Amino acid sequence: MNEIILVKMGELTLKGGNRKGFEQILRRNLITMLRARSSGSRTESRSGRIYIHCVSAEAADLAEEALSCLMGIAGWARAQKTEKTLDKILTACVKEGKKLFESGARSFKIEARRTDKSFSLNSYDICCAAGDAVLQEAPGLRVDVKHPDATISVEIREKAYVYGSEKKGRRGLPSGSAGRGLLLLSGGIVSPVAGCLIAGRGMGLNAVYFHTPPYTSQEALDKTIRLAEITGSYTMGIRLYIVNFTEIQKRITEKSPAEWNTVLLRMAMMEAASLIAKRTGVKCLVTGESLSQVASQTIENLRCCESRARFPVLRPLIGMDKETITTLAKDFGTYETSILPYADCCVLFSPVHPILRGTVNEANALYDALELHAVGEDNNSLDNNSLLYRAVQEAEVKKCGYYH
Repeated sequence: MNEIILVKMGELTLKGGNRKGFEQILRRNLITMLRARSSGSRTESRSGRIYIHCVSAEAADLAEEALSCLMGIAGWARAQKTEKTLDKILTACVKEGKKLFESGARSFKIEARRTDKSFSLNSYDICCAAGDAVLQEAPGLRVDVKHPDATISVEIREKAYVYGSEKKGRRGLPSGSAGRGLLLLSGGIVSPVAGCLIAGRGMGLNAVYFHTPPYTSQEALDKTIRLAEITGSYTMGIRLYIVNFTEIQKRITEKSPAEWNTVLLRMAMMEAASLIAKRTGVKCLVTGESLSQVASQTIENLRCCESRARFPVLRPLIGMDKETITTLAKDFGTYETSILPYADCCVLFSPVHPILRGTVNEANALYDALELHAVGEDNNSLDNNSLLYRAVQEAEVKKCGYYH
């Protein structure tokens, strides 16, 4: 049995002269996902649609699993492909109507799109004829053009395509079409969501996790690796850099005012992440920060932390509240892993009374006194003896969520 899945492109269709390049990346990502699942499927692109030809219902299930993670599509549906004759089209519509009734729908409407203008009926006529046919053969259904339980779609192209239930895609742009960034990944709820959202704007990702054994556990590291795997399923894979920050954390705790610990730690992370970004050729840093959600994320403290970043810092969640972010985490499938009770270093070393509105000058004076610098006195050459530089050089690297 040969099943066809019709995939609708979303924002890509608005890209004008650049559209072909975006479509090529999208199709390449889809083919990679399908091959990883050994789905026995092949794809073809035509006029703003991708068609997935599946050798079996099982292959179609695997293809839909891939589509649920694919950035850059508006939606998809299992479709019937038929000849462009009215009888064949109406037969297909009746079949879809019966399937919808069996699934619990009681009202429907027909939507028709006629790309092939040589077809004898226009879109309105197709809707009328198909609606009448479904009403006659599936008497339990009624027409409701404003608030239907379900929609039967007819597309007249090089062939006729008829489909009922349509599933929503992730929308956005295909991963890899907007360069590559470095995600500061923790074991919490927010940073994986930030990674998934920025992937929806076409960005591929590497990630960095700051590990402080024995203060943070192996379970905390395993949890973060799992989050990188899940996030990587949306970004076509993530190269995760695991940086040992124990000595840096100790120095901050021992030599700085307690209320500044978290801000200074975030500054060190920004500087270390910048070193990795420079080495790996990524274009920006990505964080899960949300304005005023915690003490280190007031606008003043964000400025302090960012003062040590040497790349643009993107914050996809900056205007979102915790409830919205949690809903997104559940949708992306990261939430259940994020809430496992293994804390990262930012949580473990959080002061009881943190600074709320630090100044950049004071923050940098305190930071400089720690002598963590990753650059030399000329602010350009690397200081190979600095704690930060050595930590980055010794980072462990794992590939997470790649499609093989």
